[in-house]
Amino acid sequence: MARLPELSDREALSAEAKIAYDSIAGSRGSVRGPFAMLLHSPEVAQRAAHLGAYLRFGSQLPDAERELAIITTARVFDCAYEWAAHAKIAKDVGVEDEVIDIVANRKSISGLSDDYANVVRFARELLEDKRASDEAFDAIKARFGESGVTELTATVGYYSMIACVLNATEIEPPAGSPVLP
Repeated sequence: MARLPELSDREALSAEAKIAYDSIAGSRGSVRGPFAMLLHSPEVAQRAAHLGAYLRFGSQLPDAERELAIITTARVFDCAYEWAAHAKIAKDVGVEDEVIDIVANRKSISGLSDDYANVVRFARELLEDKRASDEAFDAIKARFGESGVTELTATVGYYSMIACVLNATEIEPPAGSPVLP
């Protein structure tokens, strides 16, 4: 059971929270999961949603690489909700089951394409070692340029924050969602 009530009923919210709610619902279609928790601080919710909308829907990163970075982040944080949401999205945008399994089970990336291996290596190093090696950074920069490596770094950081919100508040993923092993 979640540690805080999920604020998903717009009519029960304060005027400030309704503004944030409307902004979030406008870009995402609804308010659920981490945003239903972030609404306990409407300003944080609105600012986080704004950044998240760009990273998820407007970033220059290809969908598959973005989702691979997100599920890698979810795996490092053992964030069941984030994993449940984004493992499905990763599959929908073309990330193969074998690749998802490598991330889910923390397997070696040696069998992945360079594009995928570089994203997973970069995210793992950044989260586990608290920095990316020159090799990992340079590989991402060579593929996506300076703005792309910045956007990938921001994506990993943003979804780390979302994982912290979800793990701290103990939101459970919907029944039937993909499950972390």
